[in-house]
Amino acid sequence: MTATREKTDRTFVEELKAAVTTRAALLVVGVLLLQLAFILSYVGSFHRPKPDHVSIAVVAPKQASEQVVSKLGKLPGDPLDPRAVSSEAEAVRKIKHRDVDAALIVDPRGSTDRLLVAGGAGSSLAQAVEQVVTQAEKADQRSVRTEDIVPAAADDSRGLSSFYLVIGWCVGGYLCAAVLAISAGARPANGSRAAIRLGALALYSIAAGLGGTIIVGPALGALPGSVFGLWGLGTLVVFAVGATTLACQGLAGIVGIGLAILIIVVLGNPSAGGAYPYPLLPDFWQAIGPALPPGAGTWTARSIAYFQGNAITGPLLVLAAWAVAGTVITLVLAMRRKDAVARHAQPTEPAPMR
Repeated sequence: MTATREKTDRTFVEELKAAVTTRAALLVVGVLLLQLAFILSYVGSFHRPKPDHVSIAVVAPKQASEQVVSKLGKLPGDPLDPRAVSSEAEAVRKIKHRDVDAALIVDPRGSTDRLLVAGGAGSSLAQAVEQVVTQAEKADQRSVRTEDIVPAAADDSRGLSSFYLVIGWCVGGYLCAAVLAISAGARPANGSRAAIRLGALALYSIAAGLGGTIIVGPALGALPGSVFGLWGLGTLVVFAVGATTLACQGLAGIVGIGLAILIIVVLGNPSAGGAYPYPLLPDFWQAIGPALPPGAGTWTARSIAYFQGNAITGPLLVLAAWAVAGTVITLVLAMRRKDAVARHAQPTEPAPMR
């Protein structure tokens, strides 16, 4: 009986090892960690949005300007970063160039001031600024009338269409790279195959960029702006994300897909400034958001749609850097892999006869 039980136990252990290899177990642990990181990142960034140093221009008579700026700058929690400007026209220009997020126009002859906001940059930010300024003005027995000078389109609910568009492009980028890995191996065998993968990714990026632009623009009317501008942006976003995923796969094999998801989805999506623009996010997500493809893409899409393409040079350089780095790493690793395989396969010379 005991021998039979030991044989059964030994068989179960052997079956367990065969069914769940050490590599598979490590991958499962990696998936668990990635899942927990996903929850931590999204809940950590979204669970308590509050304004933090939101840039706001102040237009007031010279004798009152310094006082208003000082009062707004000393509010508890530092929700605002006020700065005096000389005129309403300058304040409007700064909002439309995305140099500031809002502007307070003080009326020296009355008790009602005007707050200029840009709903196209995200309605949650406009509402947060309105709430803070209203409370500050109420303490001085003044009221505020809010004017949205860059409103989101009627079919762009809460200004989120640009964010969802960019997220869709990012998903397509890493899925395309993942499919290439699954179908033909995570690591290209040589530089030529890596170049072919990158070429296929480029063609996919062009199609994905155009498709997404048509859907949110002509088809649904959810996002205004230049069709060619959004198409070019979409192509760059998809290729940057896809090339980054290919590079991660070249570095870590199939595990590289998880690494790409960590960068783009776990860290990039909640810090993109979509649901909550940067000034409403905690410090960590504020810091990393502009440097990652989802954040750079969302900022640029909103600028193209609502701000005449202003303030996009930096974000485009970020996307270009990810695209170039991903391309170079993918090609270099593939060529090194080819050289390593060639050295390993090279026959050794026979020892000379004596």
